[in-house]
Amino acid sequence: MTAEGSEERGAGDVAPEPARDEVDRIVAAWARERPDLDVTPLTVLSRVTRLARYLDLARRGSFARHGLDTWEFDVLSALRRAGAPYRLSPGALLTQTLVTSGTMTNRIDRLTERGLVERGPSPDDRRGVLVELTPLGRTRVDDAMADLLTIERGLLSELADTDRARLANLLRDLVAPFDAP
Repeated sequence: MTAEGSEERGAGDVAPEPARDEVDRIVAAWARERPDLDVTPLTVLSRVTRLARYLDLARRGSFARHGLDTWEFDVLSALRRAGAPYRLSPGALLTQTLVTSGTMTNRIDRLTERGLVERGPSPDDRRGVLVELTPLGRTRVDDAMADLLTIERGLLSELADTDRARLANLLRDLVAPFDAP
């Protein structure tokens, strides 16, 4: 050992490659401390977790620039994706946003107060209600979506198109079992 506490290297020894990201450092530390464990799942899933955090921050910032919270964007984008006339039943909104009935009622109330959606009668069911995107809601969600895509393109800019497509396919294979009915 040298005075600095590192091992001396022989002429043919190659220095280990430095860590490229925080996950590399975490995995190396766990491998050192618990060599009995296979820590390879961390190499993928810890990166997915970290990426999700970065993406969440980027999305929140993008939506905030357009006067929206994340949950507001979720509801408005579900209505926008429905196509003209941009309306869905509260039940359909529940399915797409994965919240409870009470939560959805509260969200629709708040979006109605802000002038982003309107409630109207269902033409198919006298007791039913449809939630419709207002022109203001459509403008907000369209602008927020355009901004979000610019940000997300930037997050993926280090990857070649073929790598992005490959990553999308691999992630689909990983997520699909969770989305199965």
